[in-house]
Amino acid sequence: MRYLAIDYGTKRTGLAICDKAETIASPLAVIENPQKLLEKIARLVETEDVEAIILGLPLNMDDSIGPQAKLVFQFAERLKKLVDIPIHFQDERLTSFSAEKKFFPAECRRSAKKFRNSAPKKKKRHLDAVAAAEILQAFLDQKNAR
Repeated sequence: MRYLAIDYGTKRTGLAICDKAETIASPLAVIENPQKLLEKIARLVETEDVEAIILGLPLNMDDSIGPQAKLVFQFAERLKKLVDIPIHFQDERLTSFSAEKKFFPAECRRSAKKFRNSAPKKKKRHLDAVAAAEILQAFLDQKNAR
C-alpha cells in the first residue's frame, strides 16, 4: 500500500511518501502555497497511486488537543471532500526535532551550523518534508510491528 504523509502547516506543508512495500518513507515535497495545497495533494494522490493519507497530529505534551491540532482536524475535513481514501492521524510530537537531528548529523556540526546561519528558509523548506517522512516512518514502524 502506498501512503502519503502530510506535516500540515499554515505557511508550509511537508509531504512524504513510502514505497509499495511499506518499509521506507522518503521526503517528497514542501508546498508553500496554502491556497493550492488541497488541489496539489489531490493530484498527488492520483498520480502517485496513494491509497491512504497519514496526517501528522501535533498533540500537546500532555496528550491534549491544542489550537494547532484543531487546525489539522479542520484541514482533514476539507481534504476528505477531495479524496476518497482513508485518512489516519499520527502523533507528530518531536518529529521536527528528530528531523533536524537527521538533517544535521553530529559529525557535520560545523557545516550544519554554517548552513543554519546562512539559509534558514532553505533549511525550513527541507525540514518540513523530512518531518513528514518521520511521521510516515513512525506510522509504518507501528503498523509493521503489529
